[in-house]
Amino acid sequence: MSAVMETVNETTRPFIAVTEVWVPKDGRLVWSSGDYGALADFAAISEKQSFAKGEGLPGKAWAEARPVVLKGFDGSYFLRAEAARVAGLTSAVAIPVFAGNDLKAVVVVLCGDDAERTGAIEIWHEENGLLLLDDGYYGAARHFEWVSQHTHFPRGQGLPGGVWAANAPMLLRDLGSGYRFIRADSAGRAGLTTGLGLPIAVPGRRTYVLTLLSARGTPIARRFELWNVRSSRSGAATEAVLADGICQREGPLWDDEHERRVAAWQGAVGEALGSGLPLVRTDTALLTAGYASMVALPLYRDGVLAHVVAWYY
Repeated sequence: MSAVMETVNETTRPFIAVTEVWVPKDGRLVWSSGDYGALADFAAISEKQSFAKGEGLPGKAWAEARPVVLKGFDGSYFLRAEAARVAGLTSAVAIPVFAGNDLKAVVVVLCGDDAERTGAIEIWHEENGLLLLDDGYYGAARHFEWVSQHTHFPRGQGLPGGVWAANAPMLLRDLGSGYRFIRADSAGRAGLTTGLGLPIAVPGRRTYVLTLLSARGTPIARRFELWNVRSSRSGAATEAVLADGICQREGPLWDDEHERRVAAWQGAVGEALGSGLPLVRTDTALLTAGYASMVALPLYRDGVLAHVVAWYY
């Protein structure tokens, strides 16, 4: 591993401590994959857990068919509260993945809270023609949280409004100085650098947008990739083409002169494409490339797989 890679790993801490995927099986949500870092005891408990519809955080996201933020576990419906407390985890966000009315999976991310961990995981919902903050977790970025609670977006404005208008994932760089990011001043003060916005499809006509805002010292990820899905005439997803991407080490990943694509079941992104399910990977190939883990999240539009978003730490 290069000296540069070692420096990056030693001086940065992930904003998200745990990512896990739950899939429906026999009327319950069961564990599918996850990254728990050094939290082996919490991983062992989680892998044996399952949730009925409406039970626990994954079951609540399933039953209510919407993303759910839980900022505290004590006295809540979070079934692993004691194990989370021992592991130093304090907050979680559950993101359901629906294809039309069919639940494919629930992705849960968990965070710890301290004075240094800065970033944002936000859920925005549409109300009376505007996107309003449904809820979010911000770590130490308290002022940015206050600004976000008092901000709304019309269609096409800012990162949430841009995702809403395009009904597609978007990446924004240089949040603290970018004119397209409405909260640029407070983002700069919080040290936020990169924004990823995702449309979250749910049954019915409700609009939800998920935004992941990454800071340099405690990044959500060190690499982001947005892939557009191409399908056969029969409707089967056959390949994905890289539409945008950014990496801390490599800079921009997308090049219109050299198209990058993956076929279904080719690598981790291809597996998400072929299966239509989100996944978390922590394997030797990632370690060789300098990453501890990666998440691949399929996004559906009108019940059809339209995008795969991947992030690596």
